[in-house]
Amino acid sequence: MPNTPTASEKGRAGARAALLALCALLACAPRAHAQRGAAAKPAAKPQTKPAQAKETPAASAKSRAGARVPLETLLQIVQAEDERRWEDSDLGKLLADSNAAVRARAALAAGRIGDEGAVAPLSNLLNSDRDEAVRATAAFALGEIESESGAAALTEALRLSKSTELRARCVEALGKIAAALPEARADARKRIGDTINTALAAEQRLSKSNRTLVLLGLTAELRARPENGARTVALFLASTDGRVRADAANALARMRAKESLERLRVMLATDADPVARANAARALGAAEDAAAFEVLAQHAGTDADERVRVSAVRALAQIKEPRAADPLVRRGGELFAAYKSARVGGAVNPPEVNELLEVATAMGRVLANSNDERALTLLRAAREAGVVAPEVETALARIAPTQYLRDKAVADFVAQASRRGAAGVTWQKVSALAQGLGELAGVTSAQVGNSVVSLQADAQIALRALVQSPSTPPSALPDLLRSLAAFKPVDLDAVARAALSNPDVIARATAADILSELPPEPDTARALADALPRALQDETDDAALSVLGALAKQQGAEVEPAVKSALEATTDYLVRRRAADILRERAGGPANERRVETVNTRNHREDYERALARIGKTVRAVIMTDKGAFTMELLPEEAPLTVDNFVGLARRNYFNNVLFHRVVPNFVVQGGDPRGDGNGGPGYQIRCEINEVPYNRGAVGMALSGKDTGGSQWFVTHSPQPHLDGGYTVFGRVVEGMDVVDRIVRGDRIRSVTITERGR
Repeated sequence: MPNTPTASEKGRAGARAALLALCALLACAPRAHAQRGAAAKPAAKPQTKPAQAKETPAASAKSRAGARVPLETLLQIVQAEDERRWEDSDLGKLLADSNAAVRARAALAAGRIGDEGAVAPLSNLLNSDRDEAVRATAAFALGEIESESGAAALTEALRLSKSTELRARCVEALGKIAAALPEARADARKRIGDTINTALAAEQRLSKSNRTLVLLGLTAELRARPENGARTVALFLASTDGRVRADAANALARMRAKESLERLRVMLATDADPVARANAARALGAAEDAAAFEVLAQHAGTDADERVRVSAVRALAQIKEPRAADPLVRRGGELFAAYKSARVGGAVNPPEVNELLEVATAMGRVLANSNDERALTLLRAAREAGVVAPEVETALARIAPTQYLRDKAVADFVAQASRRGAAGVTWQKVSALAQGLGELAGVTSAQVGNSVVSLQADAQIALRALVQSPSTPPSALPDLLRSLAAFKPVDLDAVARAALSNPDVIARATAADILSELPPEPDTARALADALPRALQDETDDAALSVLGALAKQQGAEVEPAVKSALEATTDYLVRRRAADILRERAGGPANERRVETVNTRNHREDYERALARIGKTVRAVIMTDKGAFTMELLPEEAPLTVDNFVGLARRNYFNNVLFHRVVPNFVVQGGDPRGDGNGGPGYQIRCEINEVPYNRGAVGMALSGKDTGGSQWFVTHSPQPHLDGGYTVFGRVVEGMDVVDRIVRGDRIRSVTITERGR
């Protein structure tokens, strides 16, 4: 399962991130991306109020500060942030302002911009400011810049300070810096990791620990991964605080640690907190703990909370235990029966689909090449009953690879979809089939004998027919191309070069990505150079970025002139940044790189004024979906421009009838893509507004494919996701209807979004 929401995620191949500073009105207070574009059922009752008070790190002094940032100063700060300007802005001067709220807000802006030139003044602020809240914000900002040069000041502040929030933010920041260090700086990473580990271990020994430091420290441990870090993290499995236990298990799962397995089994069996149980199951799966089979099998089928069941199902697939087949097939049968009953009752997209697809994926892994008839019968019945999903097709292909191409449903659909003017050929069906066929690329002669050659040849023939068919929907082409590439055909470069002329921007981006993974060729260099001008005129920059990335690996004379043209032909900051990086790597870079550094934003003074005018208001969005309505409270204090972007899109009815294209149980539901395949957006990017609001259950975040790539795709978390804190902009939280969010299935639609604004 992908760990980040992306706007690929935009769905193509998004993680980092209690209440943030009232950045404009108050002194800044505490707070928490596929690739291209970032989360189960509630416990006993639907959650109708935000869980921030219970789940967030302890509120800091910042939330009690009363000073305000003057409007003109705030406008200046927000514009500099939006344009990513540090050196030619006045932010450095504002770090010395007499108003603590101004200093804190300028420090946050410096962190968001990410310029290494801000490290020294932020370090000075961290070490010498008289306001603890300002110092904590400076620590957070240093973590966002991720420069090793900020580690010394953070380490010193951690050693000397007695402020609970400041020490917690120092640990958090050190974790981000350690995670960003390259392999060549392994010694520095070890030193920083040891500092984090020592601080967290010291908290564990206290009778009353700093809860904020513990929670942020557990996430810092999984980022830095110090030696003996897992041992320290495991100590917190015995905490009396359910959130601490859950976060400790989450860290162990993401570290793939094998610490305290017996304790984790007991947690799964007995913990009263469903998130702690779910994370215990995840940790047992990541550790491939075969001894956990019985408890995992039990909770995969009978736990009262869907989040736990889903995590246990995934863990059963990871522990490589053949006995898992029986409980998985049994659970799949129960879910399919419930699905059919709901369909008879009139449900179009029953919520049982979410869990059923998880079981299908697990069966495909546990029963690979087994030809298990029980599983095959169940999966085929699900397909016939209307469950159109890549999880079903890939499971069928894994369980019975030699049968897959002979499956009448597969053969008939390939034949139908390959005909000109074929009716009823949706991109979802073609994409699911493409991914099923792509699974056959991994089949070996040890599994199926000599038939492997004909099997893979037939799969390639089917994929080529679909690639070349005029009836193939454009949104299916990326998956078709990637699946064909998995077979590594000798003419893959020619196929990909031909796809560079496809009308669909994501198909062209995918073709360029494939070419970037192949050896350089003169024909490829020419084809990419020829494709770039068109890509630079696209509404979205996906193809331009991918073509530039592929050009960077070519050697022809066409490369440098083509890349230089990107600096002149577009105002897209990400494209110009990529072009400048390529030129620098090849031969010293462009003559004047400052023109690349400043973002040419869409916003003007009136846009900033409109966004900031919402601060102090209650801004809500009621999302009407196929499953009912839920309400999000938007957070203009923490992310004014992100909120303004969402409100503007909603008031233009942009989201109406748009699919939730991605649902990962116990992680996120994600929507906002007009294409419906995870690759779409509004045709522009907005800047990240990383803040201190944590990704608790019901947090609303902006999906990314890298820094400053947000647009229209957003997600809601099913459960706390601390690894996203400080990496994806939180701009809202669900305050009513989390039970509706829990029932949303991939393919459900947003019917409407209604915005209300009122003074507090």
